[in-house]
Amino acid sequence: MEYDVIIGLEIHAELKTKSKMFCECDNNPEGKKPNENTCPICLGHPGCLPIPNKQAIEWTVLTGLALHCKVNKLSKFDRKNYFYHDLPKAYQISQYDLPFVYDGYMQVDDTRVAITRIHLEEDTGKNTHPAGKNYSLIDFNRSSTPLMEMVTEPTIKSAEQAKKFCQQYQQILRYLDISNADMEKGEMRCEANISVQEKGKWEYLGNCEIKPIGDYKLSPKVEVKNINSFKAVEKAINFEIKRQIEALEDGEKLVQETRGWDENKAVTVSQRTKETSADYRYFPEPDIPPIKFEASEIEAIKAKLTEMPPEKKVRFIEQYDFDADTAEILVADKQIANFAENTISELRAWIDSNGDDWERQKKKLAKTASNWLTSELFKYIKADGMEVIKKITPENFAELITLIYQGKINSSAGQTVLEKMATDGGDPSNIVEELGLEQIDDEAELEKTIQNILDQNASQVEEYKSGKENVIQFFVGQTMSATKGKANPKKVIEILKKLLS
Repeated sequence: MEYDVIIGLEIHAELKTKSKMFCECDNNPEGKKPNENTCPICLGHPGCLPIPNKQAIEWTVLTGLALHCKVNKLSKFDRKNYFYHDLPKAYQISQYDLPFVYDGYMQVDDTRVAITRIHLEEDTGKNTHPAGKNYSLIDFNRSSTPLMEMVTEPTIKSAEQAKKFCQQYQQILRYLDISNADMEKGEMRCEANISVQEKGKWEYLGNCEIKPIGDYKLSPKVEVKNINSFKAVEKAINFEIKRQIEALEDGEKLVQETRGWDENKAVTVSQRTKETSADYRYFPEPDIPPIKFEASEIEAIKAKLTEMPPEKKVRFIEQYDFDADTAEILVADKQIANFAENTISELRAWIDSNGDDWERQKKKLAKTASNWLTSELFKYIKADGMEVIKKITPENFAELITLIYQGKINSSAGQTVLEKMATDGGDPSNIVEELGLEQIDDEAELEKTIQNILDQNASQVEEYKSGKENVIQFFVGQTMSATKGKANPKKVIEILKKLLS
């Protein structure tokens, strides 16, 4: 039997406001002892009134606008009632029917993934379970941290697409500088809702609803929690798809439930039957009045938007002739994207100053630039972090590329120069002069060196003449060694072929 996979995502992100969502406690948990960063409000003491964090509300609207959402000009907070150890009030202040933003989308490659809503709520405390003990401990430092939840429509078709959506959403949060969105620290948490339906037996109604066709009975959806990495998103969804299909094929009855992802065993584990909205007994939060937005306020927030990664990727491809993979790598981090763009701007200025045509040269220059950005520069970024691009400025990096592009230094010398720049900074032309790395192009000088190498390696010469043409790489290596890497490789090969023939 053929099946359709239906996936929807719920993604929580902790906002990095200075204070918590409904109180004045510091919102930075780093270096704090358990329960040190708390007050009567975030500990849920009776009679304490919450005060909404204006910055968190504006950032939620900003995120919605970045994802093409509509803004509810009248919104409100609601009480979501449930009991759990890390929720001392026995309810969570959240949003139900009037979220701040709704009805948006994110472009993932060639697919537009619909976004149902983005709402704001408070985070809970954190349970810890000491090894070998028969009790748990609760740290309320995280309690009342602003938590922004984004819900997609169930239109994602594969685990791979779901993973990519999560990755792009993290990039957007970081571009907006509203959340570090580090999954390992729990600053961004993904939950996947998955169901498997017989192909052609259902239809999508929108607003997170599907309905059966004819007398077909829909398979229940399963929510998977505890997913703390992008790799785990893909693995957990694929496992759940396989588990549900096998259950249906074996005639088992699936139930609507919440399952947790066990990273060590690479399986999902049943936790509880899935609640519905009725189970939470939502009602408007009586201690916080409705929140109204004027058109001018929305426009003021919109003015803070910058270009987002999906749009930047398209522009990098169209404007700079980067291939899709290169563009995707470069836009993944805002600092790197800005560095790349400033480098290209410097290269264009160099082309213009030489009276050349940028449109004619940009394809070749972009290829050279992208190779050095995504391979050579990334090595130092991975080793030393973003601090390295403060030493290697876009101006100096562009100058290094022009030296290679003009053939003044070869690739090997370029790597030496870049290493020096990453360590000490500095102007690449000065480093070339200081280290004596300028490329040797003098044909007579190279021919003399190469002839000497051929005279000393008669047996390899005979091998080449007998048909083993790959021996020429041996001679190239010997020449580069003799010239301390300064020989022009293209000229070396030309001269070798001439002399060997």
